Amino acid sequence: MNTLSLYVQRNGEVISADSRSLISKRYCTVTSAMNREFWNITSDRQNSIYVGSYGRGTAIDTSDIDILMSLPESYYNQFNSVYGNGQSRLLQAVRQAILVPYPRSEVRADGQVVKINFSDGMFFEILPAFRNWDGSYRYPDTNMGGNWRSTNPKAEQDAMKNKNISSNGLLFDTCKHLRYVRDNYFRSYHLSGIVIDSFVYQAIGNWRWLSSGESSTSAAGTYERILLDCYNQHFMWGAMPLSAPGSNQQVSTDNSRDCLGKVLRYIAD
Repeated sequence: MNTLSLYVQRNGEVISADSRSLISKRYCTVTSAMNREFWNITSDRQNSIYVGSYGRGTAIDTSDIDILMSLPESYYNQFNSVYGNGQSRLLQAVRQAILVPYPRSEVRADGQVVKINFSDGMFFEILPAFRNWDGSYRYPDTNMGGNWRSTNPKAEQDAMKNKNISSNGLLFDTCKHLRYVRDNYFRSYHLSGIVIDSFVYQAIGNWRWLSSGESSTSAAGTYERILLDCYNQHFMWGAMPLSAPGSNQQVSTDNSRDCLGKVLRYIAD
């Protein structure tokens, strides 16, 4: 039997102001180092954006802060023309730039990103990328000999922000709550942030938090059961097709489907 505390809470799971301040400080340090190396400027804000869960506004902790760093097109031409995994060499160049301000931190290239492991448990993942004419980005993938992939985080962030406004904050609160349940009750299972956000964005429909003075005719837990019903209807016969909000890029649910079901059943039962 569920308790009220396991239902979605308004303005729940908020990252502290102190943590956000530290994230911002490190973000500026990384951005400045990258701009010095690749753009020959000293700005600690230009050419970088938060991406991932933190960028979409749905993160609940500081274990994984993603930053996209836009680089000059000349570097794409340089590393794309290299024989034998130029993507890996690009990540190594990024790693060397980050080691300048953080020589004592663990900094390593991993697949598509350069990871920074800070001593206090905070992790940054730096994604070097090249801007396309339509606002999307190309980024390196060192796997399978090296290739380039595409992402459009700004479109995703805008779509999430607009839906969150129209739902009076319910979208972000739901995404954060599912992360909270995942992290506290199903930690041994895998459930990615983009699967959570894409599913809730699709399943939320017209549900929203009530405005001041409004009253609801729905019983407590109705919304959570609606989310579970949506999951059951789409996953009963196999994989649920999910696309990222705004960018409409396909989101793989292969490794996250089971845990998503467990989380939704936990908050709805």
